[in-house]
Amino acid sequence: MREKLINTLIEMGYPEEFGVALASQLRTDKAISRMIGYLLSAKPRSAEEIADEMLAICDDRDRWVQKKESEYYNSKYNDILNHGL
Repeated sequence: MREKLINTLIEMGYPEEFGVALASQLRTDKAISRMIGYLLSAKPRSAEEIADEMLAICDDRDRWVQKKESEYYNSKYNDILNHGL
């Protein structure tokens, strides 16, 4: 997916380094896939718009991770309340 993102950005006229930077920030295949979908459907006009979307995708991913961590620890806490140590 990483290479597909980089190639998509190169085809849009952006330097390879920009694609590498975005891919390294997005990290996961799902986030990179979301970015590729955005690039192909929205056809952003500037690097700033692309960077803004990258930040939004990263924020969504981070919020999801925090939610899952919270659910996990809440479940463990409830187990302790219900069954003791």
